[in-house]
Amino acid sequence: MNSTQLIGRICRDPEVRYSGEGDKATAIARFTLAVDRRFKKDGGDTADFISCVAFGKTGEFVEKYFHKGMRMALNGRIQTGSYTNKDGVKVYTTDVIAENVEFCESKSNESNANSAPAAPDFSDGFLNIPEDISEEIPFGK
Repeated sequence: MNSTQLIGRICRDPEVRYSGEGDKATAIARFTLAVDRRFKKDGGDTADFISCVAFGKTGEFVEKYFHKGMRMALNGRIQTGSYTNKDGVKVYTTDVIAENVEFCESKSNESNANSAPAAPDFSDGFLNIPEDISEEIPFGK
């Protein structure tokens, strides 16, 4: 069975073209997904950059709702191919054909992902707890 699932961030805005004419035109959306690696070696890559293609209604959905930096969940299949470039060299390709794409974060999380969270105050070596926090611990009785 040829099936893949990916979760990652879109590296740049999807490039969308249409094949055919008029009402019969089919959307073809190309984009790259940066997928974090589970295990990272010192000095090694921390992510894989995976070329993806979405066709038809899925391609239109990607064009309308996704842009650079957004987190996406994708179900699809791996497709390999080859072509001969203008210099006569055979080039091999590997793409993930997106069959289903979904949002992985809310719009508020997406806008907050680009801004760094405030660093906690450890000026005296301990985390300073705000005064308005209740003295009771809400768990562990």
